[in-house]
Amino acid sequence: MKLQTAQDIIQLVLADEWMVEILHNANSLNLPDWWVCAGFVRSKIWDTLHGFNERTPMPDVDVIYFDAAIIDENVEKQLEQKLRRINPQVPWSVKNEARMHVVNNIPPYASSVDAISKFPETATALGLTLDKQNNVILAAPCGVQDVLNAVLKPTPYFEQTEARAAIYEDRVVKKNWKSIWDMVTVHHIEHIEQTAE
Repeated sequence: MKLQTAQDIIQLVLADEWMVEILHNANSLNLPDWWVCAGFVRSKIWDTLHGFNERTPMPDVDVIYFDAAIIDENVEKQLEQKLRRINPQVPWSVKNEARMHVVNNIPPYASSVDAISKFPETATALGLTLDKQNNVILAAPCGVQDVLNAVLKPTPYFEQTEARAAIYEDRVVKKNWKSIWDMVTVHHIEHIEQTAE
């Protein structure tokens, strides 16, 4: 399958019964502004680009949502338990992005897609959800060209300060994506002018 556009990514997801099942699992929680995001989307694209027949194992499947009314971390744990009961084979991780800015020590996010735009890598700044008619919707606030071209580079947000640049560079080393997907081109942040957070 040739992957060139956001619509191609959606078609790729629709052809994957496991991914569609996960989207329906997440949808069953009726969460506000929910998305299954990050490696769940990126890994499928890169596996396809590399011609892998086996799915690359994921440490977790990230479900995010945005609910400013209830920002108790325990609620997220309860939601993970619900998803584990629905589909116990999946390593679920659930996070309310209305709370995560505190964890990340940055100004509040406006929405889940705003949070996705501030993920460390452009190729990971992707999310999938279902609309009311169960159509698959792709959020790609940093575009799809980097992920489709197997390019790993920081989102604009992570290029702004030395501290964020260091987080990006640390992830490049620890995640070692190139050892899994050898066609990936890694961009490093050369130098950043110090700016106030």
